[in-house]
Amino acid sequence: MIIIGGTATNGIDESLSKILSIPLVKVESKIFPDGESYIRVPSSIRNEEVLLVQTTDYPQDKHLIELFLIAETIRDLGAKKLTAVVPYLAYSRQDRRFKDGEAVSIKTILHILGEVGVNGLLVVEPHKPEELSYFKGELKIVHPYHQISRKIKEIVEDPFILAPDRGALDRARKIAEEISVPYSYIEKERDRTTGEVRIKEAPNINLKGKDVVLIDDIISTGGTIVQATRLAYSLGARSVTAVAVHLLLVGDAKERLREAGVKTLIGTNTINIKDKDIITIDVSQSIALSL
Repeated sequence: MIIIGGTATNGIDESLSKILSIPLVKVESKIFPDGESYIRVPSSIRNEEVLLVQTTDYPQDKHLIELFLIAETIRDLGAKKLTAVVPYLAYSRQDRRFKDGEAVSIKTILHILGEVGVNGLLVVEPHKPEELSYFKGELKIVHPYHQISRKIKEIVEDPFILAPDRGALDRARKIAEEISVPYSYIEKERDRTTGEVRIKEAPNINLKGKDVVLIDDIISTGGTIVQATRLAYSLGARSVTAVAVHLLLVGDAKERLREAGVKTLIGTNTINIKDKDIITIDVSQSIALSL
């Protein structure tokens, strides 16, 4: 078996190579003057089982195209089996048609992965696991809850786990149970035209003196977490920590979260986090255990 490190790995390829004692080959890449990507796999991989590591955070389109180019090159070079390790899978949130005529983007991405020769796919914390049914090969899903729970226990004094919507409740429950703390959820609603988030239903709980930990799969613009943070303080929270497996923080999201009162931000290296003020968890161990 061999690991091929793509153009966007955030060190996960190197960590997996050390953890699994598997050789690592880095792809060669460059950008042509017109913006197109050049890819070369500089090693013989004929009859090898290959783990291709490539996350697809911003710029998503570039990283996806490079994933497709690398994958088909690996198959053309005679690999026996190809498993794509995609820690963050872009375009996952458009998993159905909310309005007539919309593209179901995750369906297209997964179909392309199959067409370029990917036999197996590993994804960390997909937006909705059922959306991955569009991929017809072997599928593995990684939930890094143990690592997240351990970090929360390490840095938060009196945690209360709060899911910012019903969809995140199962995630909140599993993390809360692992560290034996209480949990609940908020019901939100989103305007599909404006994107505005509103609290639809708030829990009847007393958070006085509690260190609230908001848990979600993705924090993008931060609108949902801002609303949940304000609610937590209105219910007596002492502090708010925001945790996301995929901490995108688009535009001024970090500033909005700080202004709302989020004291600590925690993400993972599925996303290339360069901000030293953000606590970043390495998910490589969780991935390795799933391979």
